[in-house]
Amino acid sequence: MVDTSFATYFRERLLNWAAEIERPMPWKGEKDPYLIWLSEIILQQTRVEQGMPYFENFKRDYPTVQALAEAPEDEVMKLWQGLGYYSRARNLHAAAKIVSSTYEGKFPADHRQLLSLPGVGPYTAAAIASFAFALPYAVVDGNVFRILSRVLGIDTPVDTTAGKKEFARIAQELLDQEDPARYNQAIMDFGALKCVPRNPDCERCPLADRCIALRDGLIDLLPVKEKKLVRKDRYFQYFILQWKDQVVIRKRTAKDIWRKLYEFPLIETTGIEFGGWAQSDLWRELGLKEAGELKRTAGPFRQQLTHQRIVAVFREIELAGPPSELPEDYLVVDRKNLAKFAFPKLIDCYLRDNSLNLF
Repeated sequence: MVDTSFATYFRERLLNWAAEIERPMPWKGEKDPYLIWLSEIILQQTRVEQGMPYFENFKRDYPTVQALAEAPEDEVMKLWQGLGYYSRARNLHAAAKIVSSTYEGKFPADHRQLLSLPGVGPYTAAAIASFAFALPYAVVDGNVFRILSRVLGIDTPVDTTAGKKEFARIAQELLDQEDPARYNQAIMDFGALKCVPRNPDCERCPLADRCIALRDGLIDLLPVKEKKLVRKDRYFQYFILQWKDQVVIRKRTAKDIWRKLYEFPLIETTGIEFGGWAQSDLWRELGLKEAGELKRTAGPFRQQLTHQRIVAVFREIELAGPPSELPEDYLVVDRKNLAKFAFPKLIDCYLRDNSLNLF
């Protein structure tokens, strides 16, 4: 249990600091639960500067949760293109439909009901509950882990069940029960601007006189993480099958990266080198009787994901005519219409860089 006098000290120092800084953001001070939710989903795993234009675009195109719920899925995915972590967009759309139908277009002022929405975890639920409804729920994210572990000298790994419970309990004990929105915004800003991951300005920190990590030289060692990230290399061989002005694309539907986004016909291999595609299962699947004429090879293009490194090569192949078979999820589209579809960032980079003037 956090000492009462320390909790009072922590809140006062934090709130006094926050009152003197400026961090303008389009959603700051917002009370509309829809816009709060929208901003929080967009900012998951995303820098504020990167998320701002997406927030403005979604707010413009879908000013209400009903408008978002009624939007076609492909349209939502296209607007999200380039922001990454596309499960957020799918969950955003699914949650909007639930709020629109089950809750008659009004976000529930109940923490448990908020947690039941797709894509809404403890942090997002606490943000909506406190900012929109003034409910006393503390936000706990990477910023909060870092601040509390340093100030209190906590070395419990933050990526363990025990660690998450410990930090959630402490965060709740420190929360300003009378003005949770102001407190939550203050601690979020403090983690983003002051108690940053690397080279924090500890000498001018308002919590320096009580910070255990500063006293004991542990700033660079806290917070502690138990698990080490292991990244997997994946190699994608893409084929731009074209005849006249037509090309083949497909929607990714499997439970894998980029689900519900579009791509070109793909063969995944164990390395960057590849040949003999005319004898591949893909060619048989599409009913192609010819190898086609290889016009150009582009790449490799690379994209770093959280747990994976994607390396892709694009082969532009001219066919005499269309494939004789098109399995489910495959489409034939005019080249000039490719810009209407949502592609992963890696493919979008290829399309903007290639010499075929697809855009």
